[in-house]
Amino acid sequence: MEETPPSLLALTPYLLSRVGKTARGRIIERLSARELRLWHMAVLAALADFGPQAQRDLAARLRIDPSDVVKVLDELAAAGHVERARDPADRRRATVTLTAAGRTALADLIAETTAVREEVLAPLDEDERAVLHALLRRLFAHLHEGD
Repeated sequence: MEETPPSLLALTPYLLSRVGKTARGRIIERLSARELRLWHMAVLAALADFGPQAQRDLAARLRIDPSDVVKVLDELAAAGHVERARDPADRRRATVTLTAAGRTALADLIAETTAVREEVLAPLDEDERAVLHALLRRLFAHLHEGD
């Protein structure tokens, strides 16, 4: 049996990293069963939350390389989750829109992620979960100031 060295357990960044890696792995496993990845979920969520967007704006918002966004959007379009249309005012600009199937897929992905949350946070009660979430949001805001 392997035991984690106590000196590592005393390091908050180490704990955050390990818990995050475990949670991410479980989410990836659930999404891949649906032949989707985290980037697919991020794109669907951005479209659901912010509405139709130019492809390049979507790439900037999610900090995804534009060439990678093209691949993700190709996959989502092939599955019927998004539609792309050329802007009549600027034929170089493609606008991406979430479809009804994309909304359904996003709801399923959120349900999968919620199930992972329940697994990972099982030892915490509701108040502890709320505090943890609030603290993580603060840290996220601090680390992504100016983004």
